[in-house]
Amino acid sequence: MLVAGPLRVTHVTRHIPLRQVPDLITKDRVLETIAVTADGLRQFGIEHPRLGVAALNPHGGEGGLLGREEIEEIAPAVGEAQRMGIDARGPYPADSIFFRAIAGEFDAVVAMYHDQGHIPVKVHDFEGSVTVTLGLPIVRTSVDHGTAFDIAWKGVASPRSLIEAIKLAAQLARAKG
Repeated sequence: MLVAGPLRVTHVTRHIPLRQVPDLITKDRVLETIAVTADGLRQFGIEHPRLGVAALNPHGGEGGLLGREEIEEIAPAVGEAQRMGIDARGPYPADSIFFRAIAGEFDAVVAMYHDQGHIPVKVHDFEGSVTVTLGLPIVRTSVDHGTAFDIAWKGVASPRSLIEAIKLAAQLARAKG
């Protein structure tokens, strides 16, 4: 999960070529990501998490005109999550769901692929974003960026993401008890 202030995002797929993403958007993968996200938010102390699920295609697929993943895979996963008692809603178009999450409508967004979820987080707060590894028996946070070899030893790196990662780890450890 990526965290940048009020914006929390998980991903159904991660580091894969964009060309492969549609084949990996399956009901089972989407449902698993929704469930892991809901469980992770409970670790944040959010008893009844509200999840927004992003569509894959522009405009949410336009009823199948721009793609069928929303109809055949994502919406059925959202429906199954609801039957499991998870407050998941969507799929919603990616061009508006992140704004809605920042405004407080959702506790987290389930994104379909890497850049769909990373871009809004990094635009919202690049230097303060944090990665939280969900599904572990321990608390694990880290900075939300690479090693930044391009600025290594130049004295220009910001420690803010590391500071935010430590603060979030402490918060999660307190919530975990």
